[in-house]
Amino acid sequence: MSARLTAQSLVGYSCCHTGASRAAVTSSIEELATALGLSSEIDAAAVRDVVIVGGGPSGLAAAVYAASEGLDVLVLEESAPGGQAGTSSRIENYLGFPTGISGQALAGRALNQAEKFGADVQIARQVVRLDCDSKPYRLYLAGGEVVRTRTIVIATGAQYRKPDIAELTRYEGAGIMYSATHLEAQLCEGEKVAVVGGGNSAGQAAVFLAQTAANVDVLVRGAGLAESMSRYLIQRIEDSANVTLRTRTQIEALEGEAWLERVRWRHVETGTAETHPIRHVFMMTGAVPNTTWVKGCVGLDEKSFVKTGADIHPDELQEAHWPLARPPYLMETTIPGVFAVGDVRSGSVKRIASAVGEGSICVQLIHRALEEL
Repeated sequence: MSARLTAQSLVGYSCCHTGASRAAVTSSIEELATALGLSSEIDAAAVRDVVIVGGGPSGLAAAVYAASEGLDVLVLEESAPGGQAGTSSRIENYLGFPTGISGQALAGRALNQAEKFGADVQIARQVVRLDCDSKPYRLYLAGGEVVRTRTIVIATGAQYRKPDIAELTRYEGAGIMYSATHLEAQLCEGEKVAVVGGGNSAGQAAVFLAQTAANVDVLVRGAGLAESMSRYLIQRIEDSANVTLRTRTQIEALEGEAWLERVRWRHVETGTAETHPIRHVFMMTGAVPNTTWVKGCVGLDEKSFVKTGADIHPDELQEAHWPLARPPYLMETTIPGVFAVGDVRSGSVKRIASAVGEGSICVQLIHRALEEL
């Protein structure tokens, strides 16, 4: 079975392929992942050279380069390889793919590379706490396992911010979606859909869905897209006859019985409200970092992104009891040998190419940190 199967789909997969009902499934996600061959038992006695928490582009890049250079690498991914990038229908500005590549395909290739070089990639493994006082460091998993490692790469990325809309959670999976893949495109064929957000992910979703949907409304709070979206995507949206950009517009209400049936939005300046028969809304409204598990351990900025390198002030290092004469390396946190790459890192460029670059560069810094131990 492909390790690209998401953790959220494990229960559904188990029901469909074993004949069990959802009500009868009592196993945890971790147990199901192990039973389905997506993860193996973790050796509690082992001390890894590096544990990479997160299997997005930055984490997989770090795994490929670290494993190819002979390090003992363990990757712990809570959901599925690829992160947010894995949900992108088509990435067209990634070097080497002039006709574009889906996020899932890119993640699948990176996963194959990492495993080819010997990286141990574990799916449906959620890290809930980091003990940064112990040496080696200890990572505590939701399933009760404890992993020991000399160095750590935090690559947990970010998740889409959920707007404050009444009934939003009620319609999640019943009209409210957070990714636009071929599966969602089939569900929306010939229908009106709405995409909420003004970033590249929202632009990619709008252009992709426009190929099958009758009409795509793109709702943004700002006055336009120039400050948040790549120019090539803006041009695609402008050139698409069935894509309508609605600026200064916010969703006010979601309506329907078992499934989303109607959406009401309001123009924030004129106050004009409109209700449309829309059954599919794609939420891509910014991101918040997945750093709950490291709070109180590594230094974070005011938005809870991980601070690294020169962005860490001397007083922050003093407060963290930084033990070394040297300052933190480029992507090193307030804890020696603990690095952060990709979207979870404060000040990072939210692009796949930069995430891959950070993951690969980080490996050289890992080697330096290991030499100091």
